[in-house]
Parts: sequence; C-alpha cells; structure tokens
Amino acid sequence: MAKLMKYAMVFAIVAWFPSMLLAEGASPAGPAGEVNLKAQPLYALGKGLALAGAGVGAGLATIGGGVGIGRIGGSMVESVARQPEASGQLFAPMIITAAMVEGGMLFAIVLCLIAMFTGL
Repeated sequence: MAKLMKYAMVFAIVAWFPSMLLAEGASPAGPAGEVNLKAQPLYALGKGLALAGAGVGAGLATIGGGVGIGRIGGSMVESVARQPEASGQLFAPMIITAAMVEGGMLFAIVLCLIAMFTGL
C-alpha cells in the first residue's frame, strides 16, 4: 500500500507541475475568448494531466475508503466471533469509525471533482 501511495504522490506532482508553469496569469485565451492551444502547448498538457490526476485521485480515494470500511467490518465480525457477548459494546465504535472513514473518502472525492471541473 505504501508503494501505491508513493506512485500516487509522484503522479500528482507530475500532473500538477505543468499547470504551475502557467500560474503567473498566463491565459491561452485570445482577444475574442477563443483558446489558442498552439500558442501555449503546455496549457493543453497541464489541463489534460490535471483532469487525469483528479480522476485517478477520486478513484484512489474510493478504493481506499472501501478497503478501510471493509477492514473495519471484518475486524468487527472477527471480534464478535471471538467474544459474542461484546457485540453490543463494539457496534457503536465500529459505526462511528466507518462513518469517519467514509467522510474522509467523500471529502477527497469532492476535492478531486472540484479540481476537475474548475480547472485548478
């Protein structure tokens, strides 16, 4: 999992770097508002990589959240199998933890979608 996170970080940096080259107010729009991508080829590359990075980030957030909630549920089932009388005490913390993981996952997905549709 750490190797996957390292690759995700490298991909995010590579996808973000071309858009930073245009951060100084450079706009590819001409005087009439049309976009001239031949004048600034890095804009098209940066926009494409930003969209790809946002899509991959949303996918990784979804997969990570699903794996996390699955592990929480699996640990709960394993704990109840060992001590059935403790199921009442374990249920509430499990639900709270799963809700926090899901909240973090949804926050990451919303940030990726915002980055995708606003062109950050």
